[in-house]
Amino acid sequence: MLRLLLFLSAVTAAGAQEPLTGDTTIDISRMMFYGQRYSRLYVNMTGNFAICFNGYYGTMEGLDCIIGETQTGKNPEYFTGGFNSGVQGSLYKTLPTLTSAMQSYIEFYETPVSGIELTIYIFGTETAVKLYGTTMFQTMVNGANVDNLVGSTFPRYFDISGCRQSGVGYKTGDVISVDHDTCTDLVCDDTEVHTRPSSSCRLEHTCTVSGPAVIDSDGRVNSVQDRCAHSLMSLPSVPNFHVLANFQERRRKDVSFLDSVTLRLDGSDIHLQQGGRVQLNDTTLTLNSSVQEVHGVELSKDHTGVTAKVSLTDYNTSVFFDGNTAHIRVTRIGAIESLQGLCGNSSRPLSDVRLSQDSTSGCDVLHNDSADPAINCSAMTERCNLLNEAPFTACHNHTDPAPYITACTDTLCKYPAVDGLGCQFLEAYAKACSLYSNITLEDWRSKAGCSAPRASCQDRFCSAHEFCAEKASGEDGCFCRALFASPYRSTGTLGDPTVCERDSASLSLVGCLLEEKGIDYSTLHLNDNSCVGQVDEQTHMVTFSFDGSDSCGTVVSVNNSQVIYKNTIMTHNHTDVIVRHDQVSIDFSCFYTQPDVRTMSFRIKDSSVIEEITSGAWNYTLTMKAYLDSSRTRLVESSTEVMLNQKIWVELETDGLGDGLVAVVTDSCWATNQKSPNGGLRHDLISSGCANRADQTVEVTGNGQGTSNYFSFNMFQFTGSSADVYLHCRLNLCVTQNNTCAPTCSAAGSRRRRSARSTYVAEAPAFITMAWTN
Repeated sequence: MLRLLLFLSAVTAAGAQEPLTGDTTIDISRMMFYGQRYSRLYVNMTGNFAICFNGYYGTMEGLDCIIGETQTGKNPEYFTGGFNSGVQGSLYKTLPTLTSAMQSYIEFYETPVSGIELTIYIFGTETAVKLYGTTMFQTMVNGANVDNLVGSTFPRYFDISGCRQSGVGYKTGDVISVDHDTCTDLVCDDTEVHTRPSSSCRLEHTCTVSGPAVIDSDGRVNSVQDRCAHSLMSLPSVPNFHVLANFQERRRKDVSFLDSVTLRLDGSDIHLQQGGRVQLNDTTLTLNSSVQEVHGVELSKDHTGVTAKVSLTDYNTSVFFDGNTAHIRVTRIGAIESLQGLCGNSSRPLSDVRLSQDSTSGCDVLHNDSADPAINCSAMTERCNLLNEAPFTACHNHTDPAPYITACTDTLCKYPAVDGLGCQFLEAYAKACSLYSNITLEDWRSKAGCSAPRASCQDRFCSAHEFCAEKASGEDGCFCRALFASPYRSTGTLGDPTVCERDSASLSLVGCLLEEKGIDYSTLHLNDNSCVGQVDEQTHMVTFSFDGSDSCGTVVSVNNSQVIYKNTIMTHNHTDVIVRHDQVSIDFSCFYTQPDVRTMSFRIKDSSVIEEITSGAWNYTLTMKAYLDSSRTRLVESSTEVMLNQKIWVELETDGLGDGLVAVVTDSCWATNQKSPNGGLRHDLISSGCANRADQTVEVTGNGQGTSNYFSFNMFQFTGSSADVYLHCRLNLCVTQNNTCAPTCSAAGSRRRRSARSTYVAEAPAFITMAWTN
């Protein structure tokens, strides 16, 4: 009896006990029971010990009650009390979930010791219960069990705070429901329900980009028409991470294709490109099936493509790219914020997600091409609709085929079904199904006539103006992008114009144009079979060249106005009688044009006369200067006084001619007293390339031996004339190949030279004039 006596002494100090006889109604301070507020208890001991809040137990259905087991004790009583700081502190320690202030309590008990003891503590919106005795109670809402309270031989405390939803009672903290669309929980919190991020829900955002089409996480589909880089995915809470899509044209200027995917993380760019090439900024990485971590990104590569995985805080992002199609998957345990970029909403204006620095390059300029009459849109639509049929139907419950069919038909109705495009969208749907549902469609390829999956152009890397695709032979090749190739196709050429520089000539052919024509550049050569093209590994341009020291079979010809050097790019030899492949024969040449006849009259106030010669592909200048010394260092200036009979050195110099190809021959120089080279008095200084022996002061040096020469004479004036002296020179170009260009002058004063064919060209000469004043 010790426990009971101590208990009775405690309650006696607080107030008097009240007996429970039959059905008893007790008024209490307002008490919350699973979200419903009550101010009266209905207690009866018929069978079970029942404490209800809206009627006596057993008299009606759907009551809110605390129901105990059948009792054997006698003399049931109850006791009510108010706030007690000691009790409140003890309950706070035992039940830390209680946060409100204690208002009152009510105790129910029986004697003898074997009877029950139950105390209800009212904490405003919260309620607690103490059990003492090996009995069990149930809490009920609308007649349905909510919680079981099991007593013991020592006091046990329970927080019976809670709420109700649609007439059903829940304990505080209970998850009432989970919204898998928003990944939120509906949770009971004391007297009400609220939503919170779900801790048990796994949310996914998925996005597919194939060709020009972007299928966003909500199944919307749109086409990218420009050739810019666009944001596919970003998260407001992770500002340092972005996934970008880079689009480029292929065979048509008006249809863009996904060309590469970029993961931008903490200022570094990881580019996933065609051929399985992966670059960190400008450095190419070597990957295989083993996972390699680069700047927090897990990278791996197999025969189907490249996978990049990023884990950031609560988010996991996976990007798979096979060279044509990208699948982006974002997962999070709990609620996920809205995706930014095209994967969040593919229908948003492209200007909102376009990288501003790319638009300055004109990538956003739209182009038009004429419709391709070979495209059968009905047949393409029928092919795309294979996604509505078996075996693809196994995926329909979780991967909607409609956006993939739309993307397929929109593309194939204006772009030819080449380069594997006829299977690309079917492959994209099958891959999406396997990624998001783990279903593998084994036999769809045989039905659709598609080959086994492989990364597009694995380890075949093309230049920026090329894209990789499958050739008719089944091999991979680099083909020209439409905008790059357009100028060449409009003129029917395979490369750039000939480049002529001094003594060399070169011609560059476009590698992808040769690829389209089925021409193997390694079979091409010049007239000399040993002279082959050099390939630029970055641009794939093939360059053929020749110069004066290595002619490569170059043919030199001369006409009245030009000296022409010509060679041919070919696939056969001149001695071949028959060939069994398409023949290639591309002539290219450089030429020197003999300078135009042009007289420039200057008084000696100018130190030199310069003639700019434009000779078609090759340009050069001709300069005449006068000097006071044989080493030609003291230039005759406008202020220089030249005395009669003073020796003068005149240099004729060219710039822009190759020494190995041509030489300059001063054919003649003479002086007149008039501006016209043919008028008035005349005195010859050089004739037929040799000094006029009648004037013993004339000496000619280096004539026909290079691209410059000079001569000297003693200054004079015309007899009986004080007019200006005009000095005229006529020059010619001489082909040095197999020729001797220097004139042969006899020591005895006679002059002779070889024929023009074997020495220099004497036709269409150039004149240059320098004027002197007395």
